[in-house]
Amino acid sequence: MIKAFLVVNNHAMVRLCRFYEQLPTEKQTELCQTVYKIVTARPDHLCSFVDDEKTFGPDTKLVYRHFATLYFCILSDRSESELAMMDLIQVYVETLDRVFENVCELDLIFNSPKAYTVLDETIVGGLVLEINSQKILNVYDELMKLEKAHSSMLDNMPNIYTGSK
Repeated sequence: MIKAFLVVNNHAMVRLCRFYEQLPTEKQTELCQTVYKIVTARPDHLCSFVDDEKTFGPDTKLVYRHFATLYFCILSDRSESELAMMDLIQVYVETLDRVFENVCELDLIFNSPKAYTVLDETIVGGLVLEINSQKILNVYDELMKLEKAHSSMLDNMPNIYTGSK
């Protein structure tokens, strides 16, 4: 099971964070800082898997990928395959790239609801729901159409307070 999905930049700023287990806010913050310290301290020639019982506990491992200025990190239990987690990160980044047309850190900052929507279509409750980028995009597009229709419906409703449209 996936315990957390984090995106952190080179300057320790968390750009996206979703925890799938109940943790106090202080513990979440501490874990984000710890993950940042670990991934930035590792040389590029080492693998992207970290299995450190002292840091994460006996049943948690870290898998990460570094793209440009961002680290995409997954904390999971030992039952998850490291290669499957690497593939999940790849699918998420490719899907974001298609949503934002060349995704960059600013897209995650200024359009975080979109990034979270894509993540929530990929992982639900710590379990991988979908790994097909096209299916994720189809659901995302449908959600955006519904949101636009809802917004236009609200714009066309008469204002009961002023009597105008």
